[in-house]
Amino acid sequence: MNKGMLTVGIILLALIALLLINVISNYSTGSELDYYLVKETTDAAMEDALDIGYYRLNGLIRIDKEKFVESFLRRFADSVDNTRGYTVSFYDINEVPPKVSVKVDSNTVLSFSGESARLTTQVDSLVESDYEKDTYIESRLKDPNDDIGKKIGERSNNK
Repeated sequence: MNKGMLTVGIILLALIALLLINVISNYSTGSELDYYLVKETTDAAMEDALDIGYYRLNGLIRIDKEKFVESFLRRFADSVDNTRGYTVSFYDINEVPPKVSVKVDSNTVLSFSGESARLTTQVDSLVESDYEKDTYIESRLKDPNDDIGKKIGERSNNK
């Protein structure tokens, strides 16, 4: 009888160890997957939201807030794990210069007293350029006779 109870104890200990390893692995890989998902989705949505017409008129890079949020949510919903719940929050969306802050909370398998533990992922992103300084735009902004930055109705059509 002693060896039978010892065998049952070893099997229970092995099951508890496997369960613990599974929960810890899910928590750590879930955090990493969420970070890269939010980061890549944010960068792609910012690229989708670039306002080319504004750039052609004014020479400044700008994103459209509504287009960014729509693109981010569509891309994020296509890529997430359907077994977990997500809460997406947008903080500080600037159109010019293009900068966004996104926070995503997700549920994990781990739960204590009916509440599941939450993973929080926050990404701040901005549109970057390979150029150190845009001297062309800077020189046009300093020129008081230039039409850059003026409303379309106030522009002269000589440039």
